[in-house]
Amino acid sequence: MNDNATKHTSQTDWEGLAKMADEAIDYTDIPPLSDAFFARAKLTLPHAVELDPDVLTWFKQQGHDYPERINQILREYIALH
Repeated sequence: MNDNATKHTSQTDWEGLAKMADEAIDYTDIPPLSDAFFARAKLTLPHAVELDPDVLTWFKQQGHDYPERINQILREYIALH
């Protein structure tokens, strides 16, 4: 966990929220999700993979989308084998 994440105390009343009835929750600022949204939704499963430090460093240097790049390379490998 990032050190900065633990320095700030939440000001949310978690006990109050836990006691709140579902009917009391204001959903008016949340837009409804259409069927098209769910049709386009892509399921991804988080999974930890151990990579050598130099391999991970190289991928990170390629851009912020390095997890997608790793995934694409693995897909290409699968297609060839």
